[in-house]
Formats: sequence, structure tokens, C-alpha cells
Amino acid sequence: MAQSSASGATPATTSTSSSAGGLSAKGLSAGSVGLLGATVIGISCIAPAYTLTASLGPTVAAVGTQMPGIFMVGFIPMLLVALGYRELNNAMPDAGTSFTWATRAFGPWLGWMGGWGLIVATVVVLSNLAGVAVDFFYLMLAQLFDNPGLADLAGNVWINIFTCLVFMVGACYVSYRGMEATKMVQYVLVAFQLLVLIWFSVAALIHFSDGTAFDALGFSASWFNPFLTPSFSAFAAGVSLSIFIYWGWDVTLTMNEETKDPARTPGRAATLTVGIIFVLYILVAVSALMFSGVGTGELGLGNEDIQGNVFAALAGPVMGPFAILMSLAVLSSSAASLQSTFVGPARTMLSMGHYRAFPKRFASISPRFKSPGFATVIAGVVAWGFYAVMRVLSTDVLTDTILTLGIMICFYYGVTAFACVWFFRREVFSSTRAFLLKLLAPLLGGIILAVIFATTLIDSTNPDYGSGSEIGGVGLVFILAMVLFLTGIVLMLIMRRVDPAFFQGKTLTKGTSRDA
Repeated sequence: MAQSSASGATPATTSTSSSAGGLSAKGLSAGSVGLLGATVIGISCIAPAYTLTASLGPTVAAVGTQMPGIFMVGFIPMLLVALGYRELNNAMPDAGTSFTWATRAFGPWLGWMGGWGLIVATVVVLSNLAGVAVDFFYLMLAQLFDNPGLADLAGNVWINIFTCLVFMVGACYVSYRGMEATKMVQYVLVAFQLLVLIWFSVAALIHFSDGTAFDALGFSASWFNPFLTPSFSAFAAGVSLSIFIYWGWDVTLTMNEETKDPARTPGRAATLTVGIIFVLYILVAVSALMFSGVGTGELGLGNEDIQGNVFAALAGPVMGPFAILMSLAVLSSSAASLQSTFVGPARTMLSMGHYRAFPKRFASISPRFKSPGFATVIAGVVAWGFYAVMRVLSTDVLTDTILTLGIMICFYYGVTAFACVWFFRREVFSSTRAFLLKLLAPLLGGIILAVIFATTLIDSTNPDYGSGSEIGGVGLVFILAMVLFLTGIVLMLIMRRVDPAFFQGKTLTKGTSRDA
């Protein structure tokens, strides 16, 4: 494993390539990813097959037939925030993204928590991805060997946890080998899952037109009206879930020190990724509603027994003998995203170590692969540990981790959106473009996310929220979120005492866009 500065890490205090505010290069493999590669990795990190099978059911449970409308609403803050991210990246291409940008805008304390929010969100989703991969791995074996009993192995806690460890180790290994290995693995896996999702959607629509759908539901334009949701709490819960399904596009920006034309390529890849995913999600949502309806029958999207893993139930009735392709698609989606999702937290921890907000060991770079080796391994270990604990505590680990993830995403995306507004505050009225992209878009996106964050956090105190798991009468989702936030605050205070340089503004300074 790579050691700290002896193995290629460049401490911020000794860098020869410092720019305004103390930004400096970290020794990553520059110019190794182009626009296509960045977009493919962005789609892979979102993992459409995985996110849809895990979120279609919970979203219908929250908002019913308004699912397409809620997906549209969730897309709006993602697009607005993505525009702000692009402007920040143009001005400050740095692998630390939210951490670096929030520090430059607001100072070290909020910057540190912004980085912590990104790390925690990705660690949570890594555990969730591994869980879905385990479920579909055993389902695939059951279909392959025509032995339904094999699928039940995923329900054995210890077999499940061990299999999760195997997946985590494999994904960690590929990510450790750097962006070239990551990129090549993703091309095939992403293309395959997109093809299968389109196949599923078309097949579901054919069943509807032939009269062979399970609970045929005629298309209605009212599905796209989010204001028909039963309550604001249901609306907030649905949007929180829909934000989760778009999450992951910002990985294209954490690669900005490794992309060709780092000032422009990552932002373009982020926008392209979000647009492709939006079209795909609307297609799948509409086709699933038209085939299954929202009832509680065997294949209805309102059936609690299938809500945690919709495609496992619907693939056979919709795709017939080709159902195994959906199992392979979700498995490959989870495995591919499990691997590509390591990119974000590893590079954020690398940056935090580089600027001495984390222990210096996190700034180590693999001399051979030019990747953040130590940070990648730590991300894998923590993610697997979190999954193991959650699998023991929660009756529905997928639902609870998704909802917790939604809270963390709203937090760090919101902080970054407001950082954009504040960092560019002295130039937002210099042109129409600056007003729209550096003020209006990120400000609206940040406000939407802040409202969803507060509403979801309050609602999650109810023990009925999520899977219904609770501790002392308080919902497990709220407890998880508080534990994650408080852990971050404690670690931040410890780092402030151990190495105060970052918190004193010596390694990364607060400023505005006019400082350059």
C-alpha cells in the first residue's frame, strides 16, 4: 500500500503548483479520462438499474401514481445544483469538490462538514450497493440453476455479510488500480444495463397494449403533476427519494484532476449524465405504472413485499425467459457502481488529507496507479462495517439506508449550492449568464434541498418512517442521520486539536472569485 509523502503524496504546504486560495495538484493521473469516459462513469455511479429496483416501490408508497411527476421535481434541484457545480469547477478544478469549494466560500468549519457529508453519503450508498448486489447474485444463481432455494441464501445474515465483503473487496481492488481500469470496466457494464432497462420498459408497454399486463393502468398526464400528492410530507419524502436516484453525477467532478480539459469536461459530463438519466427514469416509471398499477396485489407497486426490490418481482412476468438478463443488469449495475462510487469518497479524503483536514496518510498516492490507494481501502472497510451493522439492526436495510442517504445528499449538495452563490457574489450581476448560473440556479437548488432536508429530518423522527425500525421510540433513519452528523463534528474537533493548520486557514484559504 502506498505510504504518505514518501509514496507520491504532495502536502499542500510544499506544493509547487499552488494557485489562488492554496489549491494545488495531488499527484493523480492527469488527462486519463475524456468526456465519454467521464459520462459513462457518472452513469455507472448513479447505477440506474440498481436505483430503480430499490426506489420505485418506496416512491409509489409515498406518492402513488405521481411518481413520474416527483421524478421530474427531483430532477430540477439536481439540474440547478449541477449548473452551480459546473461554475465552481470551471473556477476551481479540484478533486475535493464540495469540501474544497465550501472551504473557499465559507471557511474551514463548514467546508470540513461539506466534505464529511459527501464521504458519509458515498459510504452509505456503497453499503447499499453491496446489499443489492448480494440479493441479485443469489437470485441469478437461483434462475441459472433453476433452484429457488439458492435465492433464499441472501436472507441468511452471515452469508449475506460475507458475500457483501467479497463484492466490496473486488470493487475496491479495481478502483485502487486507478481511472484507466475503472473506465474500461464501466463501458461494457453501463451499456448492458441501459439496454436491459430499455428492453424492460418496451416489454412492459407491449404487455399493456396486448392486454396481458398484471394491473393495467392507462397513461394519464396527471401523473406528471406533483401537486396531486396527498400531503407535503409525502411530497418531501418522494422528492428525497427521487434526489437519491439522481445522486452520483458529481463523481464526474471529483475526477477533474484526471480528466482532459479539467475546467470544462467534468461540468459537461455532469450535465450530460443527468439528462440521460432523467429520460431513462421517466420511461421506466411510466412503463412500470402501466404494467403493475399501484395496488397491493402480487405484482402491484404498492405491495410492500416487493417494494424493496421491484425488478426481482417484475422481471419474470415482463421479460419472460429473458428475466435473467434483468438479474444480470441489476447485479452488474450494483457491481459497476460499487466500483465507480469509490472514486468520490477516496478523492475527497485524498484532498482532505492533502490540505491537512484529515490525517496526512490519506494524502498518499499509489506510485504505480496514481490513485488514492489508502483512502480507497479505508472507504471500503468503513462501508462494509456500516453494512454489517445495518444488516443486523434493521428489518429493511435498503429502505433505511436510502432514506438516510437522501438526508446526507440534501445536506452536502445544499452546502455546495450555497457555496457557489457566496463564492461568486461579487460578480453575479456582471452579466446575464453570471446571474443565471452563479446566483439564480444554485440559489434555487440550494433552497429546495434545504427545505427537503429539514422536512425529511423532522419526519424521520417518527418510528413509522422508513422500514419502521426504531430505537427508544425514535425512527432509525433519524438516529442514523444524527449519529453520522455528530460523528463528523467529533472527528472535526479532534482534527482541529491534532493538526490546526487547516482550521487556521494556512493550507486552504477563504476567499471569493475575485481573489484570483
